[in-house]
Amino acid sequence: MTKNGIRIIANVTRIALISAAAAMTLAGCLQTPEEKAAFKASQAAPTPVVMNATKGEAPTVSGLSHYKDGYPGFGAPLTAANVQMSDQEAGGLQSKLTALAAQRKAGTISEAEYQRRVAEFRKLAAEHGADTLSEIAN
Repeated sequence: MTKNGIRIIANVTRIALISAAAAMTLAGCLQTPEEKAAFKASQAAPTPVVMNATKGEAPTVSGLSHYKDGYPGFGAPLTAANVQMSDQEAGGLQSKLTALAAQRKAGTISEAEYQRRVAEFRKLAAEHGADTLSEIAN
């Protein structure tokens, strides 16, 4: 066999291997719409579970998974312990704080009144967590 013949065979083999590798790579990227929907559903946020206070009573059955010995299984995604702030509440607080800053900048509110309101908001931020925990505990 001549050098040209060996070169041609080597080039054809190289192209075949590259094509096979590209086909295998692209085959791994293709997903059916059902597979895409199943993946999207598995990534969705879990629905929250509301637990009632037991006040010393035996705990009620929850949506969490439990082992045979009664201990909870933490393999499933956990949910939030409390209700999150809504967009309306966040917008209301933001508008209050923006209005307070605008009043301070325009000079329509005294520095003492501004500092009093800031201290009020900081006190609310510091005590809100403890108040909520005491409500949950009772």
